[in-house]
Amino acid sequence: MISDPKIQIRNLYKVFGTDPKSALRFVKDGMDKDKLLAEHGHVLGLNDISVDMQVGDITVVMGLSGSGKSTLIRHINRLIEPTDGKILIDGEDALLLGTEKLREKRRSDMSMVFQKFALLPHRTVIDNSALSLEVRGVEREKRKREAAGWLERVGLGGYENHYPYQLSGGMQQRVGIARSLTSNSDIMLMDEAFSALDPLIRRQMQDEFLRIQSTLKKSIVFITHDFLEALRIADRMMIMRDGMVVQIGTPAELIINPADDYVAEFTSDVPLARVLLARDVIDDTATVQAGMFEVQETVCVEDLLCHLAIHRNGVAVAQNGNPIGVVTPTSVVCALSKGSEVKPDTTRQQEAG
Repeated sequence: MISDPKIQIRNLYKVFGTDPKSALRFVKDGMDKDKLLAEHGHVLGLNDISVDMQVGDITVVMGLSGSGKSTLIRHINRLIEPTDGKILIDGEDALLLGTEKLREKRRSDMSMVFQKFALLPHRTVIDNSALSLEVRGVEREKRKREAAGWLERVGLGGYENHYPYQLSGGMQQRVGIARSLTSNSDIMLMDEAFSALDPLIRRQMQDEFLRIQSTLKKSIVFITHDFLEALRIADRMMIMRDGMVVQIGTPAELIINPADDYVAEFTSDVPLARVLLARDVIDDTATVQAGMFEVQETVCVEDLLCHLAIHRNGVAVAQNGNPIGVVTPTSVVCALSKGSEVKPDTTRQQEAG
C-alpha cells in the first residue's frame, strides 16, 4: 500500500519581474517563456508544476540550465515564494505557515545541501556540521558526537577542527552533506550535492549515500546534471524544460518510453543493461514452466545475461516469492533496442495532476 505523498506540489507557478501577478495572466493564457520575456520583461521560472514526491523516495530532478530545477527545489522550503499554486508537506499547506512556524519547519523537518557549499568560514568543520543541532538547542557535546559520526561516514574523520579554507572544494561539499545528515530531517533537498567531487570520490559518496538511505529512508529531492548518477540513485526521475515538467517516472519508464526527443536525448548514452530490471523486460508471450530457473524482479539485465546463456528458454521472474512472468533472450534484445514489445514497470504511483 502506497502512503500519502510526503510532498505534494499543485499548479505551481513562478514569474520573476516587477509585476508577476499581472504577467501570470499571460502565462495561464498560453504565453511561452520567450514571448513573456520579449513582450512583458518577465521571466517564467515555473509553469504549472504538479507532482507528488513519496515518503522515503529519492526524486531526481534533471534538465538543462534554466529549466527550473533549482527554482523548484527552493520553493519546497520557501527560499523562493511562488507566484501561484500550493505546496503541501505531510498534508499541510506550507504557504500558510507564518514566519516562526516556517523557521521551525526548516530547523526540524528539512535540510539542504547547496551546490556552493554555504559553509560558515569562521567555524570549524565540526561546528559547521553540527549547526542545525546547535540552532535547535542541542547541548554541545551531544551535537559534536553526532556530527563527528557523519563526518566519519563521508570520509572526513580527522578534519573536525579544520576550517573551510583549509579544505578542497570536494571536501567542503562533503561537509555540507554531513551537515544535512546531522540535522536528521525527514526531507533532504540536494542541489548538485556531488558535483564538486572527483569521479572516484563521487562514486564512493553515491554508494555511501545509498547505504545510508536504505536505513534512514529520507524523502530526498536531488538535482543533478549527470544522468548516470541519476540512474544510480533515483526511485523516480523528473525531467524539466522551460519551467515545465516534461516527463516523470522510474528510470526504466523514461528510457523505454521517452515522452519526446528532449527526454530521449538525456537517455541516449545510457548503458541499458545496467538500468533495466528483470520486471522491465518480461516477455508477454511466454509462460512460467515448472522447474524454471528463477530470479528476483530487481535483478538487472546485465546480471540476467549469464543465466539466459544457460537457460535459453527463459528464466522466471519472482516478486515477493511469487512468479510474475518470464524473461527470454528475445525480450531482452527488444528492451536493449528500445523495442515497443517491452512494457516498463508501472507499479509506482504516477505524478499528480
